[in-house]
Amino acid sequence: MSARAKFRDSPAETWLMLGAGFIAVLVALPILTIVLLSFASSENIWPHLLGTVLPGYVWRTLGLMAGVGLLTFIIGTATAWLVSLHDFPLRRILQWACLMPLAMPTYIVSYTYVDFLNYAGALQTWLRGAIGWSRPEDYMFPEIRSLPGAILVLALVLYPYVYMTAQASFLRQPMSQLDVARTLGKSPLGAFLSVALPQARPAIVVGVSLALMECLNDIAAVGFFGVNTLTLGIYTTWLGEGNLGGAAQLAVVLLIFVFALLWVERHARRQQTSMPGSRHPMAPRRTPLAGWRGILAMLACLVPVFLGFILPALILLRFATRHVEDLFSASYFDSMWHSLVLSLAASLVVVALGLILAYAHRSQRGARLNTFLRLASVGYAMPGTVLGIGVLIPLAYFDNSVDAFMRSMFGVSTGLLLSGTITAIIFAYSIRFLAISFGSLESGLEKVTPNLTFAARTLGRTPLRTVVEIHLPILRPALITAALLVFVDCMKELPATLILRPFDFETLATQVFLLASLGQLEESAAPALTIVAAGLIPIILLTRNLRTRESFR
Repeated sequence: MSARAKFRDSPAETWLMLGAGFIAVLVALPILTIVLLSFASSENIWPHLLGTVLPGYVWRTLGLMAGVGLLTFIIGTATAWLVSLHDFPLRRILQWACLMPLAMPTYIVSYTYVDFLNYAGALQTWLRGAIGWSRPEDYMFPEIRSLPGAILVLALVLYPYVYMTAQASFLRQPMSQLDVARTLGKSPLGAFLSVALPQARPAIVVGVSLALMECLNDIAAVGFFGVNTLTLGIYTTWLGEGNLGGAAQLAVVLLIFVFALLWVERHARRQQTSMPGSRHPMAPRRTPLAGWRGILAMLACLVPVFLGFILPALILLRFATRHVEDLFSASYFDSMWHSLVLSLAASLVVVALGLILAYAHRSQRGARLNTFLRLASVGYAMPGTVLGIGVLIPLAYFDNSVDAFMRSMFGVSTGLLLSGTITAIIFAYSIRFLAISFGSLESGLEKVTPNLTFAARTLGRTPLRTVVEIHLPILRPALITAALLVFVDCMKELPATLILRPFDFETLATQVFLLASLGQLEESAAPALTIVAAGLIPIILLTRNLRTRESFR
């Protein structure tokens, strides 16, 4: 029997399979809870929803997704094409700068734009003073609190998802195919439309799907723009109207959108892996763009970066300079401490769970394991509002069951053990960001060849000592990357935190939301800038990957 067969028959492999199955059940629990609650609830408001608010929620959600999807496709694909295969002023800087809007949470950018563009904002105030307008009737200015305003701002923040996947696809394509297209008389634009774009389509679809998943997760930005989507409807139906059954029924409708996006994304990934191409594509011969063409290319990449990151950051810095004392306030330090504790704890839990899944995937292949892995990775697509309801209900049921048992047996009330505590938030974070950890660690494990494991076992190392002494040192970069990515996403997460946080427990994200909701935008600048600073960490990591890829080619 081979060494690999012995490993597969070992108790460690069985425990890994059990661990992967247990993790999959935990991730599936919120979805099952939502579905059961929506159809078993005594508060059946399906007829009311269908006759009143549901059609509006659905149409506004579809309109938002269509607009954001179209704009992210145009901006992300165009910028990726320009920086990948053209040379123009500031190209090297813009190559990584195009990723910087990802550091800005959508709700923070929405607050800054609404404040900057509304009637009392800086832009309209300057226009009235410069031109001499004195009344709103003297001029027409687009209403920022609208569906088009929400589409524009969300697209400016989310287009880097398409930029990343499209650029990776363009750089993998063999240059010989573009050369053949040019030889046959195609213009540069014609070669792009007929050769490069069709091959990059699966990768672009993946990027657009990821952007739309983030779009569905948003409640603060769409609420600030006055766009009542399904996600916002779930939040207001539960916490605003106290109707948990109605919120669960809306969540079921939202889950249909989520699973549709998941199907599209995974179908596109399968197409992406099966696309024909060269295993060793030629290094791109970038077309130099001089004169006005170079300036236009530079502006096409610079404008999204300016609107999606630089301008909001400048507005926040301006606000922060007016309220420097907020950096030393007790509320700011409390919120930062809460965010750090939650993010660190969730990072440790998620990395540990990701390791179990990665090792299970490494040790065995099969339909059952693939099902577990699909279930375990579906959490990243679940909006925070849906996740909040799906997590809170089973935890509350567990707390009530334990309390009832302790009362009947010992006459002691245990109260809330899990729900209404930071444990519930960490549980929700773990479900939502598990796919990030699993993806990073799975890639890292590819560097641990089976020969290293077999050599260690031959020299008398136990499986545990092999993992500790051999695997973990090799996995250290992947572990750090996974922990950092999860940490930053936890710092920015708002919907699930709003729903699950204990009473009078604020994080940086919830503090920004509450202050902005009260119209105290300037006072929210300090926690907002802290979140943005944390969001720059994955941008730095992605920039290093881009530079490594380019230098390798």
